[in-house]
Amino acid sequence: MDLHLKGRLALVTGGSKGIGLACARGLLAEGARVAIASRSQAHIDAALAQLPGAHGFAADFVDAEAAARTIAEVEAKLGPIDILVNSAGAAKRVAVDELTPAAWRNALDAKFFSYINAIDPLVKLMAARGRGVIVNIIGSGGKVASPTHLAGGAANAALMLATAGLGNAYAMRGVRVVGVNPTTTETERFLEGLGARARQEGVSIEEARKRSVEAIPLGRLARPEEVADAVVFLASDRASYITAVTLGMDGAQYPTVL
Repeated sequence: MDLHLKGRLALVTGGSKGIGLACARGLLAEGARVAIASRSQAHIDAALAQLPGAHGFAADFVDAEAAARTIAEVEAKLGPIDILVNSAGAAKRVAVDELTPAAWRNALDAKFFSYINAIDPLVKLMAARGRGVIVNIIGSGGKVASPTHLAGGAANAALMLATAGLGNAYAMRGVRVVGVNPTTTETERFLEGLGARARQEGVSIEEARKRSVEAIPLGRLARPEEVADAVVFLASDRASYITAVTLGMDGAQYPTVL
């Protein structure tokens, strides 16, 4: 299936590792031009070795000015951005008894504002041009409360609402805004979050991992490439009538009617 992405310019925030890296790889495979952004130049350099022809930009998207500056730099060097894939930032998983007001604020900065700081300047540029797609990789924690992911889940829920609202507001101006809610995915972030679950449930890291897998009816964790396949499709013209919604990718873990 030709997704008609050849020559389109995509910016993938958090594109140096995990799901973001898989998305960058998938977009390149479809002929898109790709720029990745990450806080770490070392991570960018390692990723670019796997992404022939891609471009890298070091920036912390928690900083609104840095995010806007990076978007301007990408467009100045490479041209108008057609696709934004938001995958930068993840809220630290914290056991409920360890939550503090600072932890809640940090979660919003890490996940919600790292996305909004990219979306806000770019959606306006896209609207002025009359075209563009924004795909937010969010997470099912925004729909189902978890005692080890309350702050991050709240940030995810806010992103789901922002996705729906912005998709609605900009539909008549040629811009689509969609989200993807992956379940537990085999990434470094998953491994980092196991400790909070282990402490919350009083079990070993190995047992916490086992329980995570057993909760998924498909019987395994998602692979980053599987999430990327959905993202690349949603970013394409083949999904031209899909906007203002968030796609669940949870392996039937949360069988709900939307």
